[in-house]
Amino acid sequence: MLRKFKTISLAVALSAFAVTGCNDDFVNTQPLDQVSGTAVWSDAALAEAFVTGIYAGLGQGGFNEQQLASLTDETQFTHPGRNITTITEGRSNPADPGWINETIEWNNMYLRIRAANLALANLAKPNFPNTNKIVERLIGEAKFLRAYYYHQLVRYYGGVPIVDRPYDLGEADYLVTRNTMEECINFIVKDCEDAAAALKGVSMARGRANEAAALALKSRILLYAASDLYDAATAKTKSSVHAAYSKPELLGYTAGTRAERWTKARDAAKAVLDLTAYGYQFNLTAPVTKDEGSTNYNSIAMSRNGGERDMIFSRSFINEKQEDGGRQGQFNGPNGYHNWAGNTPIAQMVDDYEMMDGTKFSWTNPAHAASPYVNRDPRFYASILYDGAPWKPRTADVAAKDPANQIQTGSYEITGAGGAKTVIAGLDTRKSTVEDWNGSYTGYYMRKFIDPNPAIVDQNTYQQIPWPFFRYTEAALNYAEACIELGQDAEAKLWLNRIRFRAGMPALTETGAALKERYRNERRIELAFEEHRYHDARRWMIAPTTLGRKVGWISITGTLKPGKSVTLYKYDPTNYDYTYKVIEGDPGKENRAWADKQYYLPIHRDEMNRNNKLVQNPGY
Repeated sequence: MLRKFKTISLAVALSAFAVTGCNDDFVNTQPLDQVSGTAVWSDAALAEAFVTGIYAGLGQGGFNEQQLASLTDETQFTHPGRNITTITEGRSNPADPGWINETIEWNNMYLRIRAANLALANLAKPNFPNTNKIVERLIGEAKFLRAYYYHQLVRYYGGVPIVDRPYDLGEADYLVTRNTMEECINFIVKDCEDAAAALKGVSMARGRANEAAALALKSRILLYAASDLYDAATAKTKSSVHAAYSKPELLGYTAGTRAERWTKARDAAKAVLDLTAYGYQFNLTAPVTKDEGSTNYNSIAMSRNGGERDMIFSRSFINEKQEDGGRQGQFNGPNGYHNWAGNTPIAQMVDDYEMMDGTKFSWTNPAHAASPYVNRDPRFYASILYDGAPWKPRTADVAAKDPANQIQTGSYEITGAGGAKTVIAGLDTRKSTVEDWNGSYTGYYMRKFIDPNPAIVDQNTYQQIPWPFFRYTEAALNYAEACIELGQDAEAKLWLNRIRFRAGMPALTETGAALKERYRNERRIELAFEEHRYHDARRWMIAPTTLGRKVGWISITGTLKPGKSVTLYKYDPTNYDYTYKVIEGDPGKENRAWADKQYYLPIHRDEMNRNNKLVQNPGY
């Protein structure tokens, strides 16, 4: 059964229920670490503290040690025993769904939804003065958060029970059925619209919901609603598992037209784009230089130097409060810097970055194969650490081994004692002399979201990079996708090329199906590691050929050119001939396989046992 009657615990230790006792003054003393429910809703500051507590369901955003990217063809998780492979190998089941983050876990989301319902019920008739329209603002925040948590449930589980009031103790029945997908999306959209109206024109602190965040969430959920997976008829043609399911209305629309839904998605995205307070470098009419493109993209990822204008809603981190969200350098950085190499980009992700001229990278092209990291999309250099990439100064104990401060993920010849050649492993490999157990299997490391400041040594200093829940650029991509689906290619290219020009990439010129494919790759690159690929591959129903494909690793060898002698390795094509080869990752590490049941996660067995009105998702 849903946890509808659980007491809500907040950072400020508010209690939703009053404490009662006998008449003895001593026994009647109010606890110092709790506040009664009556007091909370009679005081504006306490009411605001309660609503602030609802934000806790956002967790670290996507900045966890294990990231959603490692369930996709973006990255592979390095360390064993985290249940990620339960999902990537198609073994999810109701008793063991696999790795599920707290920000998508069924009970946790409903706990936060109950808190939002409590706030909304009490704010409907507040017992404190509505100074500066604080009531409307808190209602707007609570509705946005309720919509966000429902959107999390819907995009992972499909249609879920809609509960729009706080249940009380002693009710006759706590068992509820799942609502249809259409009902869920309508509910989310309505909450978003109400939140946007309540927060319109209100100046909000960074990290709190505002009008733009509500409109961005509406844009996202309507984009999903128009997609293949959310259209029951289309899903049936693409999946035998969905075709055999007796409750298609729980997973997608069974009425209306996709053209209508795409039109709603387009208009919702345009409403975000019309907000003039947001958007970074969207006024360009030609590509910037390569270096400017990388700088622009890095500014957005760091949310600095103007790039913060792209951020609509985020989760921030500060050094004074040391949270996992500030440890991305440690979690994902190279082991040769004493970091953990957690979520490492796979070869397929790297290969999808275009060349600077907009053509596809190909290993069958001799020039590309000989120098695979030359003249690539500038976003590549701001997102991926590859063999030979310049990076931060090494720590003091490693500095003498690499004074050039370059990433080393290959094996290289050097000249040993007596002039004999010997082969050494790079400092950032699993055979490194520095923490070999933390090295990347794939031969790549994540650079995006890792602060390049040399003073931040990652393993000892926490970063202050915010997690991007919603970006203006996401809305631009949503708008372009809807326009393509509606046959409005020129409008789609206008916005796509603004994104590409900012990154230093040439304009797209294709139309029709070819433009759709270019768009999908553009979205993949621009939103890399931001928790979009998992959902995009599923809603487009391309997961069998993307999420389910075998992991690719890169094998790199550096052979000394004739007559060259090197005693301390550094990347140098004048001294070395480099050979690059994409290899299939060791199936003992991860043997990826896609199963169509995993278009949605299973509802946990315990939840099914508690609530016999629930219907399980197909394939489980």
